[in-house]
Amino acid sequence: MNGYGSHTFKMVNADNEPIYCKFHYKSDQGIKCFDRHQADEMAKQDPDYAIRDLYNSIAEGNFPTWTMHIQVMTFEQAETWEFNPFDLTKVWPHSEYPLIPVGKLTLNRNPRNYLLS
Repeated sequence: MNGYGSHTFKMVNADNEPIYCKFHYKSDQGIKCFDRHQADEMAKQDPDYAIRDLYNSIAEGNFPTWTMHIQVMTFEQAETWEFNPFDLTKVWPHSEYPLIPVGKLTLNRNPRNYLLS
């Protein structure tokens, strides 16, 4: 499953120039989904399927990864953009603010205690 940050953050680069950014996490495993009927049945028969599948994959050394991207908007662009860049109901268009790959997120161990980890 991909992950998307809804909020806009301020970051400052090495030259002390501030920008606004949004975070995106794209699954490197691909996306597999149940259809509606399969999802209904799985919810009835095995509601912990997803967390167990993730836990077992990590335990077996099959570590899931996501490529982390950011979108960047300058303060000047934000002042003249057609909508408020902090509006949670809007998506920054990738054609105007392309995704920039910046790293990887890897789940490489299971928590020993879900309440403490």
